[in-house]
Amino acid sequence: MTPRSEDMQPHHPELPPLTPIRGGHHRCTKCDRVIYSDPKVAVAAIIPMDGGIVLLKRAIEPQLGKWSFPSGYVDRGEKLEKALEREVLEECGLAVDVVRLVGVYSDEGQAVVLVVYHADVVSGKLMAADETSDARVFRVDAMPELAFEHDDRIVRDWLEGLEMRKLD
Repeated sequence: MTPRSEDMQPHHPELPPLTPIRGGHHRCTKCDRVIYSDPKVAVAAIIPMDGGIVLLKRAIEPQLGKWSFPSGYVDRGEKLEKALEREVLEECGLAVDVVRLVGVYSDEGQAVVLVVYHADVVSGKLMAADETSDARVFRVDAMPELAFEHDDRIVRDWLEGLEMRKLD
């Protein structure tokens, strides 16, 4: 049975039709976004580098052309930390070690739960790769506008975590 838009998360008020794709999922015909009928787990990394943090310019929807953290979906049965390492390598060419959990984020009406980690670079060269059009390091006080509504909160939470660790 093909789900209807109204059975899924609200991402467009006019409820455009959905197209079936592999894996039993569906894609919105208006914005090309993959629609999941259940929560989907994604991971993202805050990667300190050269006095700033790594941000990627998105080459895909949603938020095409805007900046965000290296991130991606966790595959079924994949450990979160391994998914993060895979996504960072695929998207920006860096091998990383996961250091600590920054936080878990969700937005009302969205089917994605985002798990964010602080990760340190082990090797590689920062570059635009899979699903990115640019990759740069930005100082926290000079970052561009970020793609998603929770991104600013993620940076604040990360900075608070750094401050708390200094007090220990």
